[in-house]
Amino acid sequence: MRKETIIWHVLLLLVWCSRTAAQQNFVLLEANETESERITKAARVVPAPRQLRWQQLELTAFFHFGINTFTNREWGDGKENPALFNPTAFDATQWMAAAKAAGIKQVILTAKHHDGFCLWPSKYTKHSVAASPWQNGKGDVVKEVAKAAKDAGLGFGVYLSPWDRNSPLYGTEAYNEYFANQLTELLTQYGRIDEVWFDGANGEGPNGKKQVYDFNRWYALIRKLQPQAVIAIMGPDVRWVGTETGHGRETEWSVVPANHMDEATVAALSQQDLAFKPMGDMMGTDLGSRAKIADARALVWYPAETDVSIRPGWFYHAEEDDKVKTAVQLLDIYFNSVGRNGVLLINLPPDKRGRLHENDVAILKAWKKTRDSIFHQNLAKLAGTNIPSANILFDGNDATDIPFSEKDSTIIPLDFASPVTCNVLAMQENIRHGQRIEAFVLQYEHNNTWHTVASGSTVGYKRLVSFKTVRATQFRIIITQARDTIHLAEMGLYFNPMPTP
Repeated sequence: MRKETIIWHVLLLLVWCSRTAAQQNFVLLEANETESERITKAARVVPAPRQLRWQQLELTAFFHFGINTFTNREWGDGKENPALFNPTAFDATQWMAAAKAAGIKQVILTAKHHDGFCLWPSKYTKHSVAASPWQNGKGDVVKEVAKAAKDAGLGFGVYLSPWDRNSPLYGTEAYNEYFANQLTELLTQYGRIDEVWFDGANGEGPNGKKQVYDFNRWYALIRKLQPQAVIAIMGPDVRWVGTETGHGRETEWSVVPANHMDEATVAALSQQDLAFKPMGDMMGTDLGSRAKIADARALVWYPAETDVSIRPGWFYHAEEDDKVKTAVQLLDIYFNSVGRNGVLLINLPPDKRGRLHENDVAILKAWKKTRDSIFHQNLAKLAGTNIPSANILFDGNDATDIPFSEKDSTIIPLDFASPVTCNVLAMQENIRHGQRIEAFVLQYEHNNTWHTVASGSTVGYKRLVSFKTVRATQFRIIITQARDTIHLAEMGLYFNPMPTP
C-alpha cells in the first residue's frame, strides 16, 4: 500500500474517532449492543446549540392573525376578498409589551395560514396585504411584528402553512417551488429568524390531489439562510407534544428513537448540518423509555413543544372575550408543559383592531404574578446539606451543575434550622450532558419516619411537581434511577399560595 494511502486512511480514522467521541444530538445503535451500552449511549445524546437555546426560552407565543380574524373563522378556504383585511389600530408593539410582561421570550407569527393569505407583500401571489386597504396596500405585518419583537428583545419566528387553499399550483410539483420562493422571502427580508413552524395540514388542491411536500428541500433552505433557526413540529429540531391542551407527558424524554436512520444518514449528519425529521411514533405516551430504546436503530435529541391557545379558538372571535383562560388555569398549564420538560407555545390572537384584547392582556399579567408569587423564594437555599458546593444547585444557572456518580441511589438531604412550608419541587438537569434521570422521590421526616410526598420520572431541562402542603425541618430528594452520571443543575422547594384547578 502506498504511503500516501496509509496516511489518508489514518486521517479518516482520526476524524471518525473525534466525531464519535464528541457528544452529538444523534447516535446510531448497533444490533449486538447490550442494554447497558444502549442506555449509556442514550444518556450522552445532547441538544444541538439551536435546540438548547430554544429549550431555555421556556415560554413562547403564537400570534394567529390574518384574514380569518376578519371572517370570524378558524380555517379559511382561500376565496376571501383581501379587502376584508383592515385592522383599525394595528400595534405590534402592544403585542410585544403584553408578551414580555408575561415572561414570554420568543414569538411566532402566522405569516400565512391555510387560506393562503400572506401578511407580507409576496411577489408570488396577489392574495396578500398588498391587495388590502390596510395602509393603502403598502403595509407589511411581518415587517412590523419582526421589528417590534427585536425592539423588545424577543426572538422572532414565522409560521408558513404548507397547505395553501388559494394557490392554483397546490397539488402539483410546481407548488414546492412556489413555497420555497415564499419561504425565501421570509428568511431574507426580515432579519434573524429564530424558529420556522410547519404543521401537517394537507388537503386537496384544485386538481383533486394532495400536495406531496418537499420538506427536505425546505429544511435545507432554512439551514442555508437561517442556520440558527429551529424547525418545529413538521421539522427535525422540535416535535409536537401531541395535544393542544397545554399538557405534556408525565414522562417526557427528549431522546427518542429514529428508526429510519442508517449509516449513510448518520455519515451525512456528521459531515454537514443537514436536517432529517425523525420518523416513527411520536404521539404515544412512551417515546424514550428503556423498552423503546431496546428496539431502536438510532436515537436523536427531539424535544417537545407544547401548544395551547389562551382562548378556545386560535384566531380571535369576539364571542370568546369572556372565555379567556384564567391565571390559575395557565399556571396549571405552565406546570404541565414547562414543568414537564417542554417549551410552552401559548397562542395570543390579536383582534380586528390589530391589538391583543384587554381581557387577554390582563390575564397574562395575572399569570405572571401567580408565577412570581411561587418562585420568588427558593426555600431550599435556607437548608443545610452535606453536598459539597451545594450553592451551585441554587445559583439560577442551568449551565453549572453538580455531578453525582451514584446514579441509582443519589440522596440529597435538606436540613432546616426551623420548619418550612412547601408544596412545589423544582429540578433541572444540565442537558448539555444529556437527559439522564429516570425516577426520583421527595420525602420529609416526621416522628422519626420518612414519608414520600412527591415522585416523578423524567426531569430533563426542568421538572415541576406540586404536592400536598407539608411543614417540616428535614427533607431529602432521592434519585432512584438514572442512565449515567447525573448532572444536576438546579433544585428548589417552593410554596404555592394559589388554589389549583
